[in-house]
Amino acid sequence: MLSHLMLVLASAVAAAGLLGGLSTGDGDDEYDYVVAKDGTGDYETIQAAIDGAKSFPPDRIRILVREGVYDEKVEVHAWNPDITLVGESAEETVITHDDHFEKIDRGRNSTFFTYTLKVRGNDFRARDLTVENSADPVGQAVALHVDADRASFENCRFLGHQDTVYAAGEGARQYFSECYVEGTTDFVFGGATAVFEDCRVHSKADSYVTAASTPESEPFGFVFLDCELTADADVSEVYLGRPWRNHARTAFVRTWMDSHVLPAGWHNWSRPEAEATVEYAEYDSRGPGASGERVSWANVLTEDEVGRYSTANVLGSEGDEAWWDWEE
Repeated sequence: MLSHLMLVLASAVAAAGLLGGLSTGDGDDEYDYVVAKDGTGDYETIQAAIDGAKSFPPDRIRILVREGVYDEKVEVHAWNPDITLVGESAEETVITHDDHFEKIDRGRNSTFFTYTLKVRGNDFRARDLTVENSADPVGQAVALHVDADRASFENCRFLGHQDTVYAAGEGARQYFSECYVEGTTDFVFGGATAVFEDCRVHSKADSYVTAASTPESEPFGFVFLDCELTADADVSEVYLGRPWRNHARTAFVRTWMDSHVLPAGWHNWSRPEAEATVEYAEYDSRGPGASGERVSWANVLTEDEVGRYSTANVLGSEGDEAWWDWEE
């Protein structure tokens, strides 16, 4: 009788684990699902955990990703809003894949199929993860493609070469805090409104950092607040940005810039007509890359003007609530 009762209880516990995403690791009780490559979690791949989550959930779905290298192409679908991905550490929890423009071979729009992680579900959060496109420097190869609204990333690393971070979506707002972004050409690009705060942005080649395509209707594009621009030792000629489309908007506020940043600062992408529509701005740039005469069509913000570039004003809080705040 006792052995039968124990068997029933064990079966119930197993069923609860399968249905509710319960795991036995330390601290797992605060997560709905745990991903572990060694099979000790609820899922062995990140995509399986996302696909296993309820669509349009009534409450946030929290997923812990244990340390490991996850070689997979991951998509957070539009029907998966309110997903949180948390790694055990930014350096040791790695999502990687090696798609690139030539490998995908889907015509002139191949770039947009090269992502390692694509986020389409609104109110997405990620922390303590690395997202990498491991392709060699062979052309466009996106690590992070995010076109969701109210998407936030904290202490994450984005590694690649050309087109590392695609911040997209007309009217979409995105927030990057204490992140590391590296690349060669246009490695922060797209049409979203995105704030990078206390981030390190690292150039690996003489080229361009940003390529915004801000819609004309949007007052802000990319805003870098209290960031640091660094480069490999052999890199010495880097522009802050060039306009992927007319009306591109990019601002660097209180940013430390190493000597790789060219005195001119900005490039018109060989389209002089774009100079009349772009809004490129700086305020209190510091370091050796902040010296020199910038192009005449870029702005140096005044103390009164820089106030509009606060995180809250750029991203728009919902009432008194800052949607990018991780306090839950």
